[in-house]
Amino acid sequence: MANSLRSEVIKLYKNLLYLGREYPKGADYFRSRLKAAFLKNKDETDPEKIKQLIARGEFVIKELEALYFLRKYRAMKQRYYSDDNP
Repeated sequence: MANSLRSEVIKLYKNLLYLGREYPKGADYFRSRLKAAFLKNKDETDPEKIKQLIARGEFVIKELEALYFLRKYRAMKQRYYSDDNP
């Protein structure tokens, strides 16, 4: 069971690292915060707590995807619509 959780954690880290490339404050800022968050919980051994942390990480992934989608939507809206036309 520990190996499956380990692989899930590694997969989560890689996904977050990939999504962090487009972070508004910069990839380096995101990478340092991500590494600090994972290192803070590196000694966790309780499988239930690890599952909770994985769920929290997946929530962060969804939030980042929503942030990026909204940013792209706003950029496209600015290009094609002017503010003076309702």
